[in-house]
Amino acid sequence: MIFKRVGEGRPYPEHGLSSRDWAALPPRQVRLDELVTTKDTLFLGALLDEDSTFYGDLFAHVVAWRGDLYLEDGLHRALRAALQQRPVVHARVFDHAALGTVGA
Repeated sequence: MIFKRVGEGRPYPEHGLSSRDWAALPPRQVRLDELVTTKDTLFLGALLDEDSTFYGDLFAHVVAWRGDLYLEDGLHRALRAALQQRPVVHARVFDHAALGTVGA
């Protein structure tokens, strides 16, 4: 099992984080088997593309919500890590319970 669970959509309320807000969160290692995906579809071209993060964040985006870690952005990075037999991915983790402090 690669992920804790394969989800379908985001169960948490909209957080409204901008790219700048995400960039302010320090990356950390997150175990793949602790992640719940928010997408159940994979685009093979993106998985195999070496430059898939060229225009985006180098780190996956994870939302902590009600005891689970939801992989909001970075499914392809996480699967690439799994294929390389790495049990972790570097991600920026947003704690949704702290929503009132974003951008403050």
